[in-house]
Amino acid sequence: MTERSHALPFDPTGLVLDRRRGLSQQLYQALRARVLDGRLGSGTRLPATRDLAAILALSRNSVVRAYDQLYAEGYIESRVGDGTYVSQLPKLSTQVSTGLSLGLSTELSTFQACDTEDSSSSTPSSEPLQRLNKHHLPLPRTGAPRAFRVGVPAFDLFPFEAWAKLQAGFWRNPAPSLLGYGDPAGEPQLRELIATYLRRSRGLSCTAEQIVITSGAQQAISLCAQLLLQPGDGVAVENPGYRAAGNAFALAGAQVRGVAVDGEGMDCAQLVGLRDCRLAYVTPAHQYPTGVTMSLARRLALLAWAERQDGWIIEDDYDGEYRYSGAPLAPLAALDRQGRVLYVGTFGKIAFPALRLGYLVLPQHLAQAFARGKALAVRHSEVSTQCVMAQFMAQGHFQRHIRRMRRAALARRNVLQAGWPQEVEGLGSMPQVAAGLHVKVPVDNLAREQDLVARAEAVGVEVNPLSSYWLEDSEVPVDERAGLVLGFAAVPEGEIAEALMKLRKAWRNG
Repeated sequence: MTERSHALPFDPTGLVLDRRRGLSQQLYQALRARVLDGRLGSGTRLPATRDLAAILALSRNSVVRAYDQLYAEGYIESRVGDGTYVSQLPKLSTQVSTGLSLGLSTELSTFQACDTEDSSSSTPSSEPLQRLNKHHLPLPRTGAPRAFRVGVPAFDLFPFEAWAKLQAGFWRNPAPSLLGYGDPAGEPQLRELIATYLRRSRGLSCTAEQIVITSGAQQAISLCAQLLLQPGDGVAVENPGYRAAGNAFALAGAQVRGVAVDGEGMDCAQLVGLRDCRLAYVTPAHQYPTGVTMSLARRLALLAWAERQDGWIIEDDYDGEYRYSGAPLAPLAALDRQGRVLYVGTFGKIAFPALRLGYLVLPQHLAQAFARGKALAVRHSEVSTQCVMAQFMAQGHFQRHIRRMRRAALARRNVLQAGWPQEVEGLGSMPQVAAGLHVKVPVDNLAREQDLVARAEAVGVEVNPLSSYWLEDSEVPVDERAGLVLGFAAVPEGEIAEALMKLRKAWRNG
């Protein structure tokens, strides 16, 4: 059917191209944008390629290439003996802004996708997207680590030369069997070595079949949220605690319930009143962020609660390798006789977070289900990192590096403790640090906490407010949430000493 009598005129006004860049691509983008925003309506007749080339002072080939791309994508059509027309397209409900520069690729700007925080949009939104508005992670700090960044180990001590040799060896002649789709649970050799490491260093009796390799601890936690929870389920989390875990549970539709932490860890007595909870998330070896260790009595009480509730416990052992007197503590999972504990481990605190390598140790009856669940999300983990880490462990580099990192963290902790500013109004003394890579220092009120953090930042020192680790609906008075959280492993002793000098000056003169 022809619509020749209804053809609209083509108006070249505004088609200005940057002669320093690819002209055919610019013309294609400009015409496509006009079709999508309605300036070139369906049925508009376009000039012949020779005529448009003359109008725009282009070579005909440039116009032909632009038209060919528009033809291929369905924006224009050729009518035999009648010329080139804009295709009959459905009317867009949201038109693309005409204010974009013709010299830039718009990619439709995803139809001017709105910030997900903007609740004024009339576009329908799913419940997970709505939950994500409130439950998401802030962007990480950028740049090289500085004192006293939390959550990162000593990058300067990692044996990159040994790692690079293993990486090069893998890619020099990779086995074809490793280049296709792999086991979603992870490479068998790495899982076997992790199981051996956990049996020897943690007293955790497990097999390779119980282990699923993940992209860091966060993916492990998210898998647990996805596969163990139904919308509306209650989840008990430590308060203050690791907010990223709570956000993962909330995104799955769970009701996150904060449980107080005292000198023995999570107050398990409070769990009795949370009748809708079937899952608890804990960091028993070194509570994040207060640093306390969960007592044996509390561990046994938590296991008993899980059995009564027919529930689950997620144990996040994020920095369990760092204990400064005696061997690392046996995990909660080592006490589990009912298959209630899912153990989360990571290489990020021994190697570096960018490695994105972690693991789950699962009750035997959950292992296959979690591998299947992971396969639907990412199919399988990246293979070379797994194989290189397996060789890194098998050749002894891993255990040597742990010993080196533990010694360095202890030395850096000692410098922090020795140089901690004294007699700063409202600031508590530095507690003893028996484990981990960070320490919590009390502050007497929220206003002072914010002031101390701001003055530290002003002199280039990172100090984290304890108040940011609390759930927003906490019943604890705001002044009781105040404190400082400092990581002490990220930079060498000299930089720690320099940062402490800056803090003493900034805080005492404030």
